[in-house]
Amino acid sequence: MNTQRRKVSLISPFYNEGKGVQAFFERVGELAAQLQPRYDFEVIAINDGSRDDTYAQLVQAQRVHPYLTIIDLSRNFGKEAAISAGLDYATGDAVVPIDADLQHPPEVVAQLIEKWEEGAEVVLAKRIDRETDRPIQKFTANGFYRLHNAISDIRIPPDVGDFRLMDRKVVQALKTLPESRRFMKGLFAWVGFHSVTVEYQVAPREHGTTSFNTWKLWNFAIEGITSYSSAPLRVWTYLGCAVSSIAFIYAVYLLIKTLCFGADTPGYASLMITILFASGVQLIGIGVLGEYVGRIFAESKRRPVYIVRDVVTPDP
Repeated sequence: MNTQRRKVSLISPFYNEGKGVQAFFERVGELAAQLQPRYDFEVIAINDGSRDDTYAQLVQAQRVHPYLTIIDLSRNFGKEAAISAGLDYATGDAVVPIDADLQHPPEVVAQLIEKWEEGAEVVLAKRIDRETDRPIQKFTANGFYRLHNAISDIRIPPDVGDFRLMDRKVVQALKTLPESRRFMKGLFAWVGFHSVTVEYQVAPREHGTTSFNTWKLWNFAIEGITSYSSAPLRVWTYLGCAVSSIAFIYAVYLLIKTLCFGADTPGYASLMITILFASGVQLIGIGVLGEYVGRIFAESKRRPVYIVRDVVTPDP
């Protein structure tokens, strides 16, 4: 039997969360006190280019919480890149991404660890409802999961975000994935491994406002769909064939009509509608193609996912 103490790592991106740092670590401190008799414990806080006093607040928190390591990124790279940085620097046998706004209750981590100890390699934290979301967010989130899972080979569990526990072997697998445009929900699903689910109630955000507006969520959804499905490209092949078939049938109709009844004066309105419809279909198709070409262009540069300005480790 392996008696060596195992380690649990929490990774949390911080972006303009200065007012909430103290509240976050008060709750995490309670979790640490609960876990440390059995586990080694660390928190990897990623300062994702915050423009407020988040970094200073994290440094102050480190004086009180010696298990805290601060990864200070050179600018704002986005949540997906910040989570990737946390995965790279976390050293735990189990790693848990968790939001700094306390909508992911730290107390749930103990339940995730229980399932991990029972043999699960991934423990998903599934939200029970979306009462904290705006109505438009509820509608678009449900639509995104249905659409993505219908057209993609990789199924993303509905109502499951980044909040989950991953065994070290899962983290190692994620670290081998080379892409720079990262949609973490898809990457988590792509690597697989044995998963179980724990349900939890999302808490209201305690401080500040979310940086994800409707436009960012829309772009995020497009990123997820184009990352794991070629169906948006394939559908334009079918649509092009359908439009071409209709055009051919209409051409045959006009030819027969002209031969049998002679030519009449062509209508300006019908001609313009046909031209505008065909042009619109072509431009939409080019736009979808551009999304995929843009991803190829970004990946071909081989730029790093993030750049670290400084790593602040706790004093020995």
